[in-house]
Amino acid sequence: MLGCLLGPRTLVLLPRLCSFPCSSLLSLSKDTFIRRGLGVLKMERSLEMNGYEYKRCSFLVDWDDEDASLVRKFQLLYYLEDDTIELYELRKNKGARPRLFLKRTRVAAVNLGAMHVGSTFNVMGRNMRISDFADEFTRNKLGKLLQWFNKSPDDFLPLYLKRTFAMLKPDAMDQSDEILNLIKDHGFKIAKMKTVSLDRGDILRLYKEHEGKPFLGFLVNYLTTSPCLAMELVADNAVSRWMEFVGTTDPERARVDAPGSLRALYGRDKGYNAVHGSNNEEDSKRELDIFFPSTKVGNFSPPRTSATLEGTLCIVKPHALKEGHLGSILQEIRKGGFRVMAMQMFYVERVNAEEFYEVYKGVMPEYAAMVDELTQGACVALEVRYDADVGDSHSRFRELAGPRDPDIARHIEPSTLRAKFGKTRVENAVHCTDLPEDVVSEVEYFFLMLQ
Repeated sequence: MLGCLLGPRTLVLLPRLCSFPCSSLLSLSKDTFIRRGLGVLKMERSLEMNGYEYKRCSFLVDWDDEDASLVRKFQLLYYLEDDTIELYELRKNKGARPRLFLKRTRVAAVNLGAMHVGSTFNVMGRNMRISDFADEFTRNKLGKLLQWFNKSPDDFLPLYLKRTFAMLKPDAMDQSDEILNLIKDHGFKIAKMKTVSLDRGDILRLYKEHEGKPFLGFLVNYLTTSPCLAMELVADNAVSRWMEFVGTTDPERARVDAPGSLRALYGRDKGYNAVHGSNNEEDSKRELDIFFPSTKVGNFSPPRTSATLEGTLCIVKPHALKEGHLGSILQEIRKGGFRVMAMQMFYVERVNAEEFYEVYKGVMPEYAAMVDELTQGACVALEVRYDADVGDSHSRFRELAGPRDPDIARHIEPSTLRAKFGKTRVENAVHCTDLPEDVVSEVEYFFLMLQ
């Protein structure tokens, strides 16, 4: 099986260069495995390419420039000999040469073991995301090494990633925590996410293929009753895999044909069938552009956030997302008597993190580390409201979050979020608003200012 991935020449050389038998390679750290494997690939390419020495990997990366309201595209070169990177901005004008954006330098947040499609990293205060491999050698060789490391020999799956649009409908929102855990368990990564309040125009654009059909009026009434959760999912063969996981349109039939599908588990009938998925890659691109546009198209704006600005703020921090805790944290919040009014994934720029945490500057010794943590990848902002008493949401959520130090929380408040999911005073799973007078401004910062 390994020979199918790396080729017979690589398979022969890999055990000798790594000083490990093939059967024990999974015990290596990811970075060590990648480096030793690439040593073999360098030799293999020299043989295959008449002495050409392999020196770098090449990637296409995106940066969401919120000030300019567009997605800037770059080529990133990763040099193996000294772990340095170089960035070139790709011009939109046909024939224009790429512009050097960052001279060759070492960036601590960028390491070869994490360089796969869909991964995020911070460069000079900018959160960037790898959208694709930029050459066939990097795709075929590095991609396969990452694939082999991330899967056991009995569970090989291709790593090449694609995107699809997914949406939880109003009737599934109360089970969003369970569904997000199932999405993670089925191998999907969430690249973008937000709760939205749809209007008639949004729904007509989304269900363009159903124009003139008798049930369209029902869809408009149904989907405007309460918020939906829109997502961009990343996985191998994402469109077909998501539709298979969603199940057939009729939940009753799904419960017979595919009892583990989302519509079988959470759908009621053909009308209230819990989730939406794109039927094909063309629909996926169109629907993603409606909810997560890279640039504004005509007079259309993306659906508005579902935030009410009446609750308090929670931020699920980047480390908690990377560790797969989002669904479990949402479950704990729901069990604690809170309702999530709005939820959105953000890639926070350093200038925004510094501004948001400014109240802690000079007060908390962890200020700089807190800023670093918030910019190290995606976070999820939540507006939460205590069901029984709207006015008491702030103090009750602070109790649920627990002491800032997770070690202390585990001793005195073991049922709190930070006790269960936190690691250190900086990586403590969630941020919650400390002062009641800051509640409105913190919710508005994420759900108004950063929109």
